[in-house]
Amino acid sequence: MGFVVALLVLGAWCGSCSAQRQRACVEAGKSDVCICSSATDSSPETVDCSSKTLADVPTGIPASTERLQLNYNQLTGIPSTAFQGLTQLTILVLQNNALQSLPVGVFDRLINLDKLYLNTNQLKSLPPSVFDSLTKLTYLTLSQNQLQSVPDGAFDSLTNLQTMFLDNNPWDCACSDIIYLRTFIAKNTDKISA
Repeated sequence: MGFVVALLVLGAWCGSCSAQRQRACVEAGKSDVCICSSATDSSPETVDCSSKTLADVPTGIPASTERLQLNYNQLTGIPSTAFQGLTQLTILVLQNNALQSLPVGVFDRLINLDKLYLNTNQLKSLPPSVFDSLTKLTYLTLSQNQLQSVPDGAFDSLTNLQTMFLDNNPWDCACSDIIYLRTFIAKNTDKISA
């Protein structure tokens, strides 16, 4: 009986060790996966997970994180809850991955997000309302994806948007879904590079 209990305790301990290795920041300034730095007068609190060959968004990202860099990894998908507790996030960098889609609600809790980098992925479509909670967003890049159209109203909530990049996508101009995008660009030519 004692042997079984010892195995269960050892299994739980080993399981927590492997989970810890997948965490972004174990303690402030210390990490097994990412470079985690505290805020200074000139830079926000940052978790830099760039170029780590990550296939998944790591856990353990501090709720106080303001800048999260996940660029140059091997992300093909993101769980809808990946950024759930990161309400202080102002910059999210997801460029240069292999993202093929975004789940509904993935950005819903990022109410302070100012800049979103989704360029150089393989996004084929955007879910309806994916950007609706990002009312403070000023910068969005969707360049170099596989987008052919966007859902009606996809950018309507982005009332503070100043810069958007949409270039190098295989837009289907014969598709009726492109009418919304064409109208949006016409109204915002000073903000968009397409």
